[in-house]
Amino acid sequence: MSLVHLLLFAGLVIAASSSSSPGSRLILREIADQKDKAVELNTTNFDSVLKDTPAKYAVVEFFAHWCPACRNYKPHYEKVARLFNGPDAIHPGIVLMTRVDCAMKTNTKLCDKFSVSHYPMLFWGPPTKFVSGSWEPKKDKSDILVIDDGRTADRLLNWINKQIGSSYGLDDQKFENEHALSNITDYNQISQAVYDVEEATAEAFDIILAHKAIKSSETSASFIRFIQLLAAHHLSRRCRKGAAEILVNYDDLCPSGNCSYEKSGGNDTLGNFPICGKDVPRGYYMFCRGSKNDTRGFSCGLWVLMHSLSVRIEDGESHFAFTAICDFVNNFFMCDECRLHFNDMCLRVKTPFKKARDFVLWVWSTHNKVNERLMKDEASLGTADPKFPKIIWPPKELCPLCYLSSNQKSIEWDHNHVYMFLKNNYGPKLNSLYKEKSVSGGKEETVSATEDLTVATNALVVPIGAALAIAIASCAFGALACYWRTQQKNRKYYFHLST
Repeated sequence: MSLVHLLLFAGLVIAASSSSSPGSRLILREIADQKDKAVELNTTNFDSVLKDTPAKYAVVEFFAHWCPACRNYKPHYEKVARLFNGPDAIHPGIVLMTRVDCAMKTNTKLCDKFSVSHYPMLFWGPPTKFVSGSWEPKKDKSDILVIDDGRTADRLLNWINKQIGSSYGLDDQKFENEHALSNITDYNQISQAVYDVEEATAEAFDIILAHKAIKSSETSASFIRFIQLLAAHHLSRRCRKGAAEILVNYDDLCPSGNCSYEKSGGNDTLGNFPICGKDVPRGYYMFCRGSKNDTRGFSCGLWVLMHSLSVRIEDGESHFAFTAICDFVNNFFMCDECRLHFNDMCLRVKTPFKKARDFVLWVWSTHNKVNERLMKDEASLGTADPKFPKIIWPPKELCPLCYLSSNQKSIEWDHNHVYMFLKNNYGPKLNSLYKEKSVSGGKEETVSATEDLTVATNALVVPIGAALAIAIASCAFGALACYWRTQQKNRKYYFHLST
């Protein structure tokens, strides 16, 4: 008998002796009716899930569904998974808990790549190291580690805590975020904002669907303008792609501005076109997560989105971008007081923007004015986030050259340095930290910024009919967009003829 079979047989014996334990039966009953938190992986989705996760670490459990020891271990694994996985995670974005069923014939080669010698067998490492990766027991150095002390939920969590220097507990509750980052962010922290930009984009889109907010030709044109801006300049490729797909199909989804919102099995409703892909929103924020459950989050993500859009446009697009953002907030942001304040600041702009620099500084100035107003309100009402009080951005710690002078009453800014800081912070810096990776031949390829912009430019599109006013208002966008839209329509027409 081989060593593998001996180990598997031992697992069966141990499981049989422990299966009658009252404690194990109690744990099984506790989660019998709960949805699994651990993500089920297989040969088809293994690389894509681990490549796309925002989590810093991953645990992969290799098991067999026929194995009694695995069945008894599952409640322990799920107890830990509930801390890290899903929209209700206590500590989201840190560890992705997954599992692979080696008893499925389709997963045989995948399990062999990781030299699975017994069930359950747990591995730990950065998610990208699992992508097209492998593990061998005789290999001296590896970024993937075998978890050798995780037979119970307590022991598994203790092992994880030792690896990342944390002190998580199985009884942690989702009330406060004790691991909130400071306002003075470093480069690695800002990289997580990319996932929050995707989250805020998808959440804004879902709010529009839930409220059936496209109710007139005006709101329809406003929606088109903003989605067009996202298709061209959103930081995330998956959001650009989703926005472009919505625009290509908009005439069919919303004929004469009458949209169908429900999610169905086909592609005939707006609800069937997730703007940032089917896996977003994830249900949590990372960089924008507050120290309290009801602070930051969505509004923070929207501000990062607007800043990142502002630094990616060209001079000829600046006023179009300004109009698109102002109209979008005015028509679709459901916080009425916030919407009115923002609209008031938009109306104060009397001269169209001609330079992208002016628009970048306007978004920055507007954000600081909002923060100044909220600082006063939160101070009087005691509603501020204790770890994220509103501040004037950027602080001196991040950009000392941005300040000419400052006192308690006023700040004199060096706008050239402020502009350079914003361009770098929300442009190359954020973009360089956002690695859009494709896996080819086991190698990770990073998409360059130049290629990124090329893809974005090719995404410009405006539906015929509702977009005539937009084309007149923005010739640079409109002419190219209408041409692109016509080409897409022709392709769809000829495709239907040939099928």
